[in-house]
Amino acid sequence: MSGAARLLAACLFFFAFLASQAAAQPKRVVIFGDSLTSGFDLPEGTDFGWALRKRLSRRGRGDVQIMNTSRAGDTTAVGVDRIPLAFSRGADLVIVELGGNDMLADEDPRAVYRNLDTIVRHSKAQGARVIVAGMVATPKRDPSYKPRFDAIYPTLAARNGAALYPFFLDGAFGDRRYMLSDGEHPNEAGSDLIAAKMAPMVERELRTLDRQGRYARAPRH
Repeated sequence: MSGAARLLAACLFFFAFLASQAAAQPKRVVIFGDSLTSGFDLPEGTDFGWALRKRLSRRGRGDVQIMNTSRAGDTTAVGVDRIPLAFSRGADLVIVELGGNDMLADEDPRAVYRNLDTIVRHSKAQGARVIVAGMVATPKRDPSYKPRFDAIYPTLAARNGAALYPFFLDGAFGDRRYMLSDGEHPNEAGSDLIAAKMAPMVERELRTLDRQGRYARAPRH
């Protein structure tokens, strides 16, 4: 074998080794949301984060660390304030699920968009991929509110090159089998249903990270 051939073989082996090492490292998935993902009024171990971990494991992704930083009652503005804490351990993939509380408080959709945009941009600046989990508005006295609010999430995802899951409560909202008695929050079955529906998208994002040779990025300061 010539010297050039040996050098090429060594380079190929080195890059294959780096790729295998990256793939072997756990991927950190940060769930950055409110009471819909925090497990509001649910027994421990039955929230969306636990359900997603279970669903991903069944799909052969046992290499994932789910870090659920969601807090009940948070608005998008509060979410911006707690960015440093949410990303304190780094992230490879961020699921952004916020805005429902803003909608219930009739917050200006323009302000909601700015706050979510700040969170998404920060996530991407950390080197993480992003899934935008959308919300839709209930009918308001102002008929113009709903279309303006509903447009936040597809616009946000498109402008930032993020994946969009159009409505976080899809399949659960309005069905008493999947919602708590308040009709606003998913129960255990609902959390599992949502995790099952979102898992393929999460897995696609993780496969992209695998191809990029990315893993467990530490936070940037």
